Amino acid sequence: MPNQHAPAAREFAVFLSRRAAVEALGTGFLLAAVVGSGIMAEQLAGGNVALALVANTMATAAALVALISAFGTVSGAHFNPAVTVASALQGALAWRDVPAYIFGQCVGAFAGVACAHAMFAQAIVTASQHARSGGAQVFSEFIATFGLVAIIGACSRASAPGSTPIALSVSAYIAAAYWFTASTSFANPAATLARSATATFSGIRVVDVSAFVVAQLLGATVAARIMPWLLTPTTNHAAPNSSPMASEVSNASPSIESTPS
Repeated sequence: MPNQHAPAAREFAVFLSRRAAVEALGTGFLLAAVVGSGIMAEQLAGGNVALALVANTMATAAALVALISAFGTVSGAHFNPAVTVASALQGALAWRDVPAYIFGQCVGAFAGVACAHAMFAQAIVTASQHARSGGAQVFSEFIATFGLVAIIGACSRASAPGSTPIALSVSAYIAAAYWFTASTSFANPAATLARSATATFSGIRVVDVSAFVVAQLLGATVAARIMPWLLTPTTNHAAPNSSPMASEVSNASPSIESTPS
């Protein structure tokens, strides 16, 4: 007998591959913005690090607004393994989808760095020597990622992925975190890995990457566990979605989510 589930399974595979490709594309543009603006800022700031960081911050935040607005309704616009893991922990994304998302994000991140280098006539891969170590920097990454996941979770209760409130809130938070954290708020494991491949303003030494990634994933996990409790209504008033990221399910995962993996 023919497998009745085969068409649904193929449809789901296409749907997932499309979302993973969007995650790769969005993450690639994000890293191109981070690294490319860092190169441009360093060239034009005349050694003024504060001015270079202002330019880097503005370009990154602007890119985030555009990318989240453009791709939020397709994949949820994570562009970040920490956000993907947090979504899965809260039930807004199936765990079976997580590897494809993270793979796309990592591939896109490295491609974005390579594109930025190519645009500025630099070697495609250059090992960073930018030291970002120490307890203060690692703790900064925990705080930065906790805050990012908290902001996304809170905003998702009332707004759909890709909506203007989410795009602006996430971008504004990242812009602020560039300045209130000692690490300049990487808050993204894929970006952290890829930025070890650029010996430019936004780089990080390979030896410092693992501590950043652990802190980021820990911050995301803690936020994903705490925020639903903090945001759960305690009265009989009309309640928003019970899961802070529940709106993503209806937008990024329609009925295909119920098909066999």
